[in-house]
Amino acid sequence: MIIPVENPVLVHEDFRKQKKTEELQLDNIIPTSKTSSDDDVFLAPEVNAFGRQFRLDYADANNERQKSVEEFYKTQHTNQTLDFVKKMRHEYGKLDKMVMNIWECCELLNEVVDESDPDLDEPQIQHLLQSAEAIRKDYPNEDWLHLTALIHDLGKVLTLPQFGGLPQWAVVGDTFPVGCAFDESNIHHKYFMENPDFNDPNYKTKNGIYSEGCGLENVFMSWGHDDYMYLVAKENGSTLPSAGLFIIRYHSFYPLHKAGGYTHLMDEEDKDNLKWLHVFNNYDLYSKSKVHVDVEKVKPYYMSLIKKYFPENLRW
Repeated sequence: MIIPVENPVLVHEDFRKQKKTEELQLDNIIPTSKTSSDDDVFLAPEVNAFGRQFRLDYADANNERQKSVEEFYKTQHTNQTLDFVKKMRHEYGKLDKMVMNIWECCELLNEVVDESDPDLDEPQIQHLLQSAEAIRKDYPNEDWLHLTALIHDLGKVLTLPQFGGLPQWAVVGDTFPVGCAFDESNIHHKYFMENPDFNDPNYKTKNGIYSEGCGLENVFMSWGHDDYMYLVAKENGSTLPSAGLFIIRYHSFYPLHKAGGYTHLMDEEDKDNLKWLHVFNNYDLYSKSKVHVDVEKVKPYYMSLIKKYFPENLRW
């Protein structure tokens, strides 16, 4: 999950993209909550753990946190090139850093605090459990979605020394396709001008190295925890449904699921899966709280899901 700090300036394409997003949501009806009869559903709070509006108050140019976030995106936008992404996917696609199970990775994530997240400064495992428990409450029959919420951010272990200690700009932040023009829906779009790919004739067109409707599976995304965890799940033979893997890989792809950018690259399966990403995003963003989940109380349930959808030990 990460940070649009400012509303993207979409100029003449703003209305077009908004319309596309609305059409996708209408064509692929978002699943309704399957709650019990007491209607005790999760309601998104109006403020985050700091008492501010989620992802909005950081647009204040005088806010020190916003300034550090903008510097983060300047570095990220400059360095996330197609060559860099291919290099990272080749290196980390070997899955030779460690062998451990999913829960061990959840515990390892206690050592990680996402510096780019404006809404909470809690250990990551609490965010995972808060998201998963909120979804579990509203969608009790979708156990794959509960587990997806639990594991969606596990790729943030990339910041730890045993995984290479990658810098934050190569692990967190909004994600976007590389190998094609950087859409104006991206946060702090101006900083892409310093990216070596920005003026490359092979990459500067709308489709770049891709074709319209090619499917996001065939698109190189900026490197980070999303793509890494997607590779881990896929290459270790997870039986999560397509929508679960889609959420893991694209939950930080805010230019798509919030601004409606890059829809021309989607295929029909992507459009079907997007409805679940919209559902998930509400819980990923708004379930954060200073009230901790009792880890030992919920652990047996999530261990049963891990056993159902993953092998006992995974290569990382």
